[in-house]
This record gives sequence, C-alpha cells and structure tokens, in this order.
Amino acid sequence: MNYFELFELPVQFNPDKDLLKQKFFELSRKYHPDYFANASDEEQQKSLEVSALLNKAYKTLTNQDRTIAYILSEKGLLETNEKYNLDPAFLMEMMELNESFAEAKFDEDPNTKVKLYHYLSELEKEIYEPIEKILEHYQDGVTTQEELLQVKDYYFKKKYLERLRQQLK
Repeated sequence: MNYFELFELPVQFNPDKDLLKQKFFELSRKYHPDYFANASDEEQQKSLEVSALLNKAYKTLTNQDRTIAYILSEKGLLETNEKYNLDPAFLMEMMELNESFAEAKFDEDPNTKVKLYHYLSELEKEIYEPIEKILEHYQDGVTTQEELLQVKDYYFKKKYLERLRQQLK
C-alpha cells in the first residue's frame, strides 16, 4: 500500500493539506498503540507498524520535496542516493556561485549575503517555472514520463540550491 492509498488520496505532488491532516488524525486514533494495550501480541505489533507507517507517510506528504522524491521513487525514476548528472551549464553557474559564497563568508558587508539569498531565490523561481504546471496538474497515468523526468531534474537542481543556501548560514 502506498502513502496515497493509506490516506485514501489521489496521487498528487501537492496533496490537500487539510484533508491529509484530517485523515492522519482519523487513522492515528484508529491505530494508536494505546488502544491495543490489551490486544494480542500480533495486533499490538500491527498497530505499531501502521502507526510508524502513518507517521512516515504524513511527514513525507506534508513536505513537497519529500513528496516529489516519493512519487518519482514509486514510478521507478529515482533511486536512493542516486548520483544524478545535472546539466553542465547549470553546474558551471553553481561553481561560480559557490565561489561567491566562499567570498561572502569573509565579506563584512551584510548586504553581500542578502544579495546572494535573493539571487538563490530568483534561481529557485527560474527552475520551478517550467515544472509548475506539471506539479499542479499531475494525474497518475496521464502525466508523461518525460514530464516526470523534468520534475526529477528540478528536484536535483533544487537540492543543489538548498545545499548552497545552507552554506550562507
């Protein structure tokens, strides 16, 4: 059973957060281990497993990056610890940006970091724009593999930008 089936939701990159929360609490109450204290060992174990699955699924589906990774994994398009080959032009731009970040650590002007944060935000918007409609209008079985591969490329670029953002902190 996948996470969407567990919550009885359609597969989406942007699941309805309110409905997800409602289903999570409903299922959490139903399967909470405290309600199985007097049950058989087998029922207690199943309750623990379902509770753990619920928590993991909820944590995944309430975070867009994790949801993207989950759907791509379910479709066989993303492997754990995959080494993805990003576009060389993007990597060159990131190398230059990396150098700017390294210099910013020694720059006493606080505006330097602000400018770099702003630039990162602009890059994130730029890489999001081509896949925005795919994420918003995803339909399982209708969205093409080519479109999902565009989402995968976005996912890895965004991860790269997030690593850079962490360097500024």
